[in-house]
Amino acid sequence: MYTIKTNDLGAVNVAKEVVQTIAGLAAMDCYGLVGMVAQDFQSGLTSILGRESVRKGVLVKKGEDGLEVDLHVIVGYGIKIKEVGNNVMQKVRYELENNAGIPVSTVNINVRGVKVLTEK
Repeated sequence: MYTIKTNDLGAVNVAKEVVQTIAGLAAMDCYGLVGMVAQDFQSGLTSILGRESVRKGVLVKKGEDGLEVDLHVIVGYGIKIKEVGNNVMQKVRYELENNAGIPVSTVNINVRGVKVLTEK
């Protein structure tokens, strides 16, 4: 649980899963991102996650100045990785700080792969 606000009436706490979901959905909204990736620690295999399990590709830790958010993503082939990373960092920070009121110290993007986008 992360405490957002405390006053004489009580405290507002947010569960870790909520923060992961907000960050994951914000990232998936960015152009060039194919999906999130969760590491299966038992077998060492990775798989692309759909929107329903997007928070499994997000790791959140409490830092001194706010939350430290790590995202594990797959980027579309032919799209500038640096630009996608910058867009994802800005979007995730904006959504968490401005819309949810959660202070963020760092957003780290870990590109785990590139996938060729097929046109239908």
